Amino acid sequence: MRVITHIMVARQLPHQVLRFIEAYRLIETPGPLVVGVSGGADSMCLLHILHALRDRLGTTLHIAHLNHRLRGAESDADADYVFRMARNLGVPATIEERDVKAYQSEYRCSLEEAAREVRYAFLSEIAESAGARAVAVAHTADDQAETILLHLIRGTGLAGLRGMRPLSKWTLPDGTLITLIRPLLETRRAEIEAYCIANKLEPRLDSSNLSPEFLRNRVRAEIMPKLREYNPNIVESLCRTARIIADDIAYLDEEAARASSSAVEEFAHGLILDNKTLAALPPALGRHVLRSAFGKLVGNLKDIELVHIDAVMEALASPAGKKLSLPFGFTFYGDYEKSALTRGENPLALLPPLSGEHSLRIPGQTPLPGWRVTADVIGGKAQTPAGDGFTAYLDFGLTGADLTVRGRREGDRFCPLGMAEPKKLQDFMVDSKIPRPWRDRVPLVCAHDQIIWVVGWRIDHRFRVTDSTRRMLRLKFELEG
Repeated sequence: MRVITHIMVARQLPHQVLRFIEAYRLIETPGPLVVGVSGGADSMCLLHILHALRDRLGTTLHIAHLNHRLRGAESDADADYVFRMARNLGVPATIEERDVKAYQSEYRCSLEEAAREVRYAFLSEIAESAGARAVAVAHTADDQAETILLHLIRGTGLAGLRGMRPLSKWTLPDGTLITLIRPLLETRRAEIEAYCIANKLEPRLDSSNLSPEFLRNRVRAEIMPKLREYNPNIVESLCRTARIIADDIAYLDEEAARASSSAVEEFAHGLILDNKTLAALPPALGRHVLRSAFGKLVGNLKDIELVHIDAVMEALASPAGKKLSLPFGFTFYGDYEKSALTRGENPLALLPPLSGEHSLRIPGQTPLPGWRVTADVIGGKAQTPAGDGFTAYLDFGLTGADLTVRGRREGDRFCPLGMAEPKKLQDFMVDSKIPRPWRDRVPLVCAHDQIIWVVGWRIDHRFRVTDSTRRMLRLKFELEG
């Protein structure tokens, strides 16, 4: 009975894999296809099936095997085994070795992460040299279930519960993009083992898969058997959940794309976020907008966790001035109406730095760091034109010609237009929602150290133009460059 089962699996599995490839459009155009082969049961089954389907799929296979140099003679024997298998099948193969531990030491990551990144970089290089559009890897339904559990243990959002995708793009640390396809993602490990037996394949056993040092191995050896006691079909249940969530995320992706048009703006070094628009979105959609935007920005979300997205969401609802350090060297700067995600300086601090004290030429032009100031004295009684924020009209009889420009100082006060009593400059800036990064950069025009104009915002009420004004002073600030 056992032999019959193996034979049935051997006959059915290639058709099952073909249907999966076609359903998810994993191979749409003929051409070269790189197959990552470790020598274990999963990758040997994948290679054998893809070799059998090569004419149907229109593919020419190229085997890629990487010796991670982690298991000494055992790793060397794996490489020899893959070489012999490639020769027997008549499939070209590239077999190389890389120092994973050296990579781990250099980039200070876990051994699992180092092995994955080194392996994918190798596969990407082989795909490029072979002219292949994609690399086939041998992740199974059991791997999918374990991955979902790992994400749950570490903490995850919907994207983590979606698990691995049949087709995904992986961005390497150097920015290289690799396309991975997973034809066995709905195939059970038991089916693969039966297929190997029926086809007299003798795959290698990776002893590191038995080591309790790695969390995935402990999930496989300890948690999965326990879960099967409660649900014998736990793998199928978790994979079905992943498929359902993938559909939900596809819908959220569409909604997030629409919401992003008004909530997120890209610039050279990051993103500008509209606080009010994001706050008005349902939390699930707001998180998805942020995650999608960040993913588009960096090309890789593997280090962006739910805790980072939630921290940004919380900061958007916090008082201005919040600052967060995020993966990939990004920083979040929170402000009143807009916030920013950037690798550079805070883009909200658009005003040029202002230091020292500068005398104005009246009338005439005065160059300041980042600014050009034009001063005109207008004779006669006139209606005060509307200013544009950077142009002010003042009573020249009150201001006089001895004016200076400086930044704010501790204890500064002035009497904002429309108010009868002086107010602390700090309080005015907070009430006027002047972004925190701008406050030290806002030019202040002063007469004998009395602030007469907070440039861009308000003049002092006591220096306004009135019916008794005989000469007006017009000041215009223009940004240079």
